[in-house]
Amino acid sequence: MISREAYLQQISEAHDFIRGKIENDPQIGIILGTGLGGLVKEIEIAQEIPYQQIPHFPVSTVESHEGKLIFGTLGGKQVMAMQGRFHYYEGYSMQQITFPVRIMKKLGIKTLLISNASGGMNPLFRKGDLMLIEDHINLLGTNPLIGQNLDEFGPRFPDMSEPYSRRLIALAEDVALENKIKVQKGVFIAVPGPSLETRAEYRFLRAAGADVVGMSTVPEVIVANHQKMEVLGISVITDECFPEALEPVDVEEIIRVAGQTEPKLTLIMREVVKRL
Repeated sequence: MISREAYLQQISEAHDFIRGKIENDPQIGIILGTGLGGLVKEIEIAQEIPYQQIPHFPVSTVESHEGKLIFGTLGGKQVMAMQGRFHYYEGYSMQQITFPVRIMKKLGIKTLLISNASGGMNPLFRKGDLMLIEDHINLLGTNPLIGQNLDEFGPRFPDMSEPYSRRLIALAEDVALENKIKVQKGVFIAVPGPSLETRAEYRFLRAAGADVVGMSTVPEVIVANHQKMEVLGISVITDECFPEALEPVDVEEIIRVAGQTEPKLTLIMREVVKRL
C-alpha cells in the first residue's frame, strides 16, 4: 500500500491527464462488467482513452474487458464509461481497483452506474435474469478504505445504510416495467475468486443472505459511498449456482449468457440515464 500523499498525487496526475483530453465535464460514471461492454455502442463518443495511456491507471487483464475510458453523450447526459474493470484476483490492490472511482469524483461525477456478471443462488432466479442490487455483503477479506483516510474525498467512517440508491432502483424498476423486462432484486455477495465456488460454499453464501455471488463491484461501491456518490448496481445472472444441481461452467459460457442478456441491461441503463 502506497502512502496517502503518493496516492493523492497519482490521482491528481491521472485527473490532470484526462482533463486535458476531454472537452466536456462528465455527469455520470459507468462501469461495465464481464461481457457487458455493449452499452458503449449507445454512447455518442467524443473521446476514447486507452488505460495504458493514463498515468498510474491499472490495465485490465480479463478476457472481454476492453480497457478504455469512453467519454461522450448518452441519453442527453455527459458520461464517462469504463469499458473494462479491475479485480482483486488480478493481483491489484484495493487502491488500484478503486482508482478510477476516485478520478470520477475529482472530475465532478456524482452518480455511478455499475454492472457485473454473477452467479445466481436464489432458487427463484434463472440464468439470463437481471438483478437490481439492493445491498451487498463484502467477503473479499479487505476494504478499500483501509489505511489513512482521504479526507478530501470523504469521512473516516462512511455510512453504508443505503449503498445502492433506492431512488435509482425505483427508476430502473419503472424502466423495466414499461419495457416488459423482468428484473429481480436482491443482495450481491463479493468473494475474491478467481476459482468458482464449491457446493458447500454456495450453501454457506446463500445461508449468509446473498442472492447472487461475484468477484467485483463492492470495492467500487464502498468508495463511491465514501465520496457521497449515488449508485445503481445491476447484476446479470450468467449461471445457476444451486448446490444439489450444480453443473460445470466456464468463462466462455458466462460471456455468452452475458452477451444474450446485454441488450436488456443496456436499455435499462440508457433510459435511467435519460431520466436523471
